[in-house]
Amino acid sequence: MTKRTDLLASIASTTADYREGDLSAPTPDHVDRWVRQFDKDVQKPILREMDHVLKQTYFSKEWVSGFFANQIEHDNLTGSDSAVFWDSAHFLDIQQNGNSQSDIRRLFGTALLDKLGLKIRACGNTGGAYIYLDDVIFTGGRVKNDLTAWIRDEAPAKAVVHILVIATHKLGEWQCTESLKKVATEASKEIEIHIWAAGRFENRKTYRNKSDVLWPATVPDDPELAAYLAQQGRFPLEPRQPGSKPKLDIFSSENGRQLLEREFLMAGVKIRGFCQNPNAIMRPLGFSGFGVGFGSTIVTYRNCPNNAPLALWWGDQDAPANHPFSRWYPLFQRKTYEREVDFDDFDL
Repeated sequence: MTKRTDLLASIASTTADYREGDLSAPTPDHVDRWVRQFDKDVQKPILREMDHVLKQTYFSKEWVSGFFANQIEHDNLTGSDSAVFWDSAHFLDIQQNGNSQSDIRRLFGTALLDKLGLKIRACGNTGGAYIYLDDVIFTGGRVKNDLTAWIRDEAPAKAVVHILVIATHKLGEWQCTESLKKVATEASKEIEIHIWAAGRFENRKTYRNKSDVLWPATVPDDPELAAYLAQQGRFPLEPRQPGSKPKLDIFSSENGRQLLEREFLMAGVKIRGFCQNPNAIMRPLGFSGFGVGFGSTIVTYRNCPNNAPLALWWGDQDAPANHPFSRWYPLFQRKTYEREVDFDDFDL
């Protein structure tokens, strides 16, 4: 059986470049301080499962850079002459909130210059495709909002748009695509949309039994949790049935998955209790409009989404002792932005 010290070191190593330059590099002590907030008997099992999960869903800068570099000569995307495709492509810079698009554009630009000698700012010819770069689609709200404004105000009468991301969540991808089709029709424009991703995470309610996110199969018998569930409103939790195998091997086992679902759910309810008037979309397993939260396990070197369980990111390790944020120590302290007013914006 893996030792606790080995697990602490492994998690710190996997996440070594998290917010590099903004925060101190993760250490075993940092991980240990976080996990000690859970009951003693579940700390090592949580570490064991988190070590497995993060090896599947933590995306380092090296991995992200490699993924986008590989898209430059992806025949299904560019056709037989990638240099001609990218030289003609228009790289959109239209993100209304956050910095993920700018950061990914820089990564992509470096790879494009290295591989083909092309500069992003010099690309773009009449008839060329339009490229929207970002890291992950969660609710799809950010992509939808950005491209809605662009389609209405700036897009030509006819265009092909390629959305390149490292991962999507299927509900958000579908909602985003359907919404943009409607926007294009209303604007009397012919906009063809394609989404390219390394992985697609299932999170649609119809397929919850095979979902790739934290979606509780059981609900612990706890009065605080029961009180929270009683006031959920229109979209309460519909538990998944355990036993179905997800397409992505994110979790080590059904037992390991249920452990995280249970412990993060209870921790999230506790964290909500630290807030005087928590917003309804601040759900225990991550910001969402339904269930007990979004439940994503994706974290990138850039940031942790608030679509992930509160237990992973809520709090501030430097908060003063009398501040609510001091009551929980985050494993992945989030970088927030000036305008966070709608959960549809709460992608990475």
